[in-house]
Amino acid sequence: MIKPADLPDKLPLFPLPGALLLPRARLPLHIFEPRYLQMLEDALKTPGRLIGMVQPRTLPPGVEADRAAPLQRRLNAIGCAGRVTAMSETEDGRYMITLTGVSRFRLVSEVEGFTPYLRARVDWEGFGRDLGRVEADPGFDRAGFLGLLRRYFDNEQLATDWESLKDAEDELLLNSLSMLLPFEPEEKQALLEAPDLGQRRETLVTLIEFALRSGGEGEETLQ
Repeated sequence: MIKPADLPDKLPLFPLPGALLLPRARLPLHIFEPRYLQMLEDALKTPGRLIGMVQPRTLPPGVEADRAAPLQRRLNAIGCAGRVTAMSETEDGRYMITLTGVSRFRLVSEVEGFTPYLRARVDWEGFGRDLGRVEADPGFDRAGFLGLLRRYFDNEQLATDWESLKDAEDELLLNSLSMLLPFEPEEKQALLEAPDLGQRRETLVTLIEFALRSGGEGEETLQ
């Protein structure tokens, strides 16, 4: 396990809209751009094999990102570092990798240099629980939540293995849904920034209920 003292003060960044990584969760990624192939190669040379996942800020329609702007104006302030825990190479030189979430971080400043990818100084303060044990959610009404989720899946024409959802641990269930459900990038960011599992579940419920109301369902809500 990675300890707080093992966390570096600089990270390579992989900005990817809509890609959410959470502590102890796994995110599969397809790496093919030359700059990110270089990033992967460099990350594998470090003891932690860490890559920082972060979402670009959502801009108004027609507005293009200013590459000269400060990092915090281009990217969301909070991301999540993942450790490369699996990797396979395709015949044409691309990589399929798996990142396992380690801890969230806050961007401090961009690191200037000659790498083709972004690097940033980061601050880990305030995310100590990310390195701890698997979280539980004492206020979790699983039956009510799964009922709401079933309505959402029906509305979105999604399928799943309901038996596995019934048996999954609180954190695995809530974090997996947060990562996999088709929410907007800013909604994914809200799930990432939730301070603990209980508040992430409340945010997830709010997003699901909003999607159902937008899809024509009534005003019934899950408390």
